[in-house]
Amino acid sequence: MTAVRRHLPLIAVVLAAFSLLLAYLNKARCAGPVFSEFGRSENFDLYKNQLVCYSDIQLLWLGRDIDRHVFPFIEGGITPDGRLFGGTVEYPVLSGVLMWLGAIPSSNDAEFLFYSALLLTPFALLTAWMLAKLGGHRVLLFVATPPLIMYGFHNWELPVVFTAVAAIYVVTTAQTWSIRTRGIVAAVLLGIGLCLKLYPGIFVLPLALYVLTEGKKERGHFDFRGAFSVAGAAVATVAAINAPFAIAGFEGWRASFEFQSLRRADITTNSIWYWGLLPRMEDETVYDAWVELLSPALILTSFAVAVAVGWWTYHRHGTYPWVGVSAAMLCGFLLFHKVHSPQFALWLIPFFILLRVPWQLIGAYLLADIAIGIGVFRYFYDLGAGIDPTGGSELVTQVGVWGRAAGLVIFYALFLRASYVPDENDTITRDTSPVNAYTKTHSP
Repeated sequence: MTAVRRHLPLIAVVLAAFSLLLAYLNKARCAGPVFSEFGRSENFDLYKNQLVCYSDIQLLWLGRDIDRHVFPFIEGGITPDGRLFGGTVEYPVLSGVLMWLGAIPSSNDAEFLFYSALLLTPFALLTAWMLAKLGGHRVLLFVATPPLIMYGFHNWELPVVFTAVAAIYVVTTAQTWSIRTRGIVAAVLLGIGLCLKLYPGIFVLPLALYVLTEGKKERGHFDFRGAFSVAGAAVATVAAINAPFAIAGFEGWRASFEFQSLRRADITTNSIWYWGLLPRMEDETVYDAWVELLSPALILTSFAVAVAVGWWTYHRHGTYPWVGVSAAMLCGFLLFHKVHSPQFALWLIPFFILLRVPWQLIGAYLLADIAIGIGVFRYFYDLGAGIDPTGGSELVTQVGVWGRAAGLVIFYALFLRASYVPDENDTITRDTSPVNAYTKTHSP
């Protein structure tokens, strides 16, 4: 058993590589070899929903000037009807650069899928290695469950998951560094993550509070300089990465934000708003107005409650549980945001590994995720084919939507009181780690 544990990171990397191979083969069913004059696979339009092999990677080969190898954002913009052009994509700048890199050697969407998969794979393998070091056998939740196979190459999620996990890894393992130094390095990683997809940015606040309260053991002694340094490092990282794009092509850079602000909570977003609120509204304009009001308000409220509960925990146990608070904030974001794409499951799984929550609930959540991941595309296929989806694909989709929503509510509460797995395993940190003051009092 000791030998298995010693080699677990390598085993995790191998299993992740195998899952990623399956992930690629699954998406490649929608690729080539017959292509249009624009490099679009005929199989993509024929089978993307029917065979559930759709990917945003293949889709966005066309429509964002990726096929023309235009460097992102610099010459782009958005039309009055909300269409992006000139290399602007609807993601933060580093994701746009990754898309451009994957397109350089590509002449059609099949090659774009292949080279993008090669580009994304190292991020998943490194994430698997870190999660194995932190979470032991629980890493199987990342490397050997359906989400990595279903969504590994669905979009450009793997780099941002890597940055979030790397930030936690640095804080947990770099014990020879001061808490302030670890916090600053982690904040830089989270800032990079925000420039890939936005969600790691929400973890900066709990990280700053962790550094603020962990500077000295005695309650009432706070490291304000450390906390501000963490926040400043994240802001400086985001500014440094975005500034060249904003200066070289402000309209193209700004257009990506405008595109997301204009996006409706419609049939493509898989959110509770579309399936829960819209059927109760007669006027879609009123529906849009309510979503624009309620979604950010409830997200911010969920953030505030999580941060406050973390502060209460600090006063009881002497350490601010920044990982648990971050996980809860992510649940609030996923639950109330107007877009909840299936691949967002990859954002959440690391917290299933790092925080001790019941396996049964994790299994139920993954089943709901499978339901939405398969059901929604079969639902789109049924609608396009003129097949009545009621009682079939629509029912499966709704099971996924509401199953995920219920799971997020439960996990929100559980994450705020969950113990931190690395400390319980005692494989990375030592009893002198400031995290242990919290986690050992919460061990089951």
